[in-house]
Amino acid sequence: MGAMITPELEYLATLTIKVGTPAEIGSTPAGRRRIIPIEGGTVDGPALKGKVLPLGADYQLLRSETLTELEAKYAIETDGGERIYVENFGLRTGSREDIERLVRGEKVDPARIYFRCLPKFTASGEWEWLNSKILVGTGERHPDSVVVNVFVLN
Repeated sequence: MGAMITPELEYLATLTIKVGTPAEIGSTPAGRRRIIPIEGGTVDGPALKGKVLPLGADYQLLRSETLTELEAKYAIETDGGERIYVENFGLRTGSREDIERLVRGEKVDPARIYFRCLPKFTASGEWEWLNSKILVGTGERHPDSVVVNVFVLN
């Protein structure tokens, strides 16, 4: 058996995503469903820079009082004019009290929340190489935005 390969993380960019007022869909057998519109934002990294386009949404499923499944679909436009489609799947969990505060749109110290995600980028041109990479991220939920730090898993 060969030597174990330990993956390395390479920082790609920070996405600061402006979000709108959640639309409450209601309680389902799987949990409480909400749709949160994505209204724009910024992309800032060593090479990848641009803006989050004001389209798409985060389709959330609050599975329990402490666990939320996140499924965001949106697009970014690089400073060079290329567009990248983003599908981001994640989990966010914390204490019952902290999650209740987040759901109400209140500020919670990001260190108190576990927020991890798997963004998938679909791109062409200069950024096509991202199609064949696994990306991981850490997130922070703020009252009117979400900050996602994206890394390439090498």
